[in-house]
Amino acid sequence: MKWKALREPRISVVVHIRPATEVDFPALLQVQREAFEAYAGIYTLSGWTTETLESLKEDAREKHIFVAEAEGEIVGSVRYWTVAGVCVIRLLSVSPTYQGQGVGKALIHEIERATTDVHKFYACTMLRTAKNIQFFMDLGYKAETLLPNHYDHLDLICFAKYR
Repeated sequence: MKWKALREPRISVVVHIRPATEVDFPALLQVQREAFEAYAGIYTLSGWTTETLESLKEDAREKHIFVAEAEGEIVGSVRYWTVAGVCVIRLLSVSPTYQGQGVGKALIHEIERATTDVHKFYACTMLRTAKNIQFFMDLGYKAETLLPNHYDHLDLICFAKYR
């Protein structure tokens, strides 16, 4: 699916969202590292910044992965799976160069479009990341759960959006 995202004020770039292939995995990991390194001063992010190609391949066997392409390069990705009518969204990552320009929104909208058999979308983000919290709220997600001292000792806030 093709989505428009702003690259710079008044300049529009086409962002193409598609399922990831193994060929995309090295670039996907690089974008993920760059995106999550922005939080290095707030949290210890070893799980997201040091993921290996092998662990990504294993994750891809169990989850769906979309990538966002712009100007011939991978600029974002997201993973998701469904269980009991709930779509769990994980590891939304956008290259810092493209953040705030609609890439993350396009990835989430593509998940919402592609998963027709769910009644709920569920995503968590780090509690001390106001930008991420606002992102989900702007997309119509409502705060549902706080998970203190959760994965890798992170404080998470989880959001839900119902159909």
